[in-house]
Amino acid sequence: MEYIDYYKVLGIPKTASEGDIKEAYRKLVRKYHPDLNPNDKDAERKFKEVNEANEVLSDPEKRKKYDKYGKDWQHADEIEKNQKQQKRPRNNPNADFTGDFSEFFESMFRDEMAGTRSRQSRFRGQDLQAELHLDLEDVYQTQKQTLTVNGKNIRLTIPAGVENGQTIKIAGHGSPGVNGGTNGDLYITFFIAEHPKFKREGSNLYATVNLDLYTALLGGEILVDTFDGQVKVKIAPETQSGAKAKLKGKGFPVYKQEKTFGDLYLTYQVQLPKNLTVQEKALFTELAKLRKNGN
Repeated sequence: MEYIDYYKVLGIPKTASEGDIKEAYRKLVRKYHPDLNPNDKDAERKFKEVNEANEVLSDPEKRKKYDKYGKDWQHADEIEKNQKQQKRPRNNPNADFTGDFSEFFESMFRDEMAGTRSRQSRFRGQDLQAELHLDLEDVYQTQKQTLTVNGKNIRLTIPAGVENGQTIKIAGHGSPGVNGGTNGDLYITFFIAEHPKFKREGSNLYATVNLDLYTALLGGEILVDTFDGQVKVKIAPETQSGAKAKLKGKGFPVYKQEKTFGDLYLTYQVQLPKNLTVQEKALFTELAKLRKNGN
């Protein structure tokens, strides 16, 4: 297997924190997303590499194995098991092992392979790629869906907070192995449609809220839509168009962090009244005179 430097793929150092990894992943997924780079094979390849790097480095256990064994990290358990049973290479029991882990891994089975040449080789099944298109509402709560892949129904749990472009692996649900080999894995990439009211950035949501002129001037209360139902929001007197407010914990769920939510950021847009009556125009004219004389 060719070695891929996952840290280099994400553009981060080996000392990067979980937050650094998540931030770099989000940035690169948006950059190389297929929807933004149609028919761009190089962007498609980088998009897959970014997802693969995130799959490994965002998982503490996988990252630990990758840091220690490099391209052979998937064989870490076999290597460590053999190291306990056989601390030194067979051909020189007095020498310390300093070779490449790939060579070491191959040597573990060399004698067995030599004695079983008449047997047919086992081959791991091919990995499969699938896409799942969802609305933003679909990933606000954890849900289950049944997918049909190669004529086989797969019951899938979709965690709340899955992001657009994110890829998850379902082990053993790819193509079957040959001659008793292990099955491949299934990789599912999520594509989440834009929402008409909310813009999502990570676990935070952004929305524009219309205010009528009178509420903006005099203050009051309004009802604001959230994914968790409507909430009352107080409007301060003389609120200007473009003013912002934050509703803490009313954003989107954080991926795989139960009962943890981002925030909802509101931008107020003051709406001027239309089709004024004669009386309304007279009152506004009088108000304008008062303001002018007051200045």
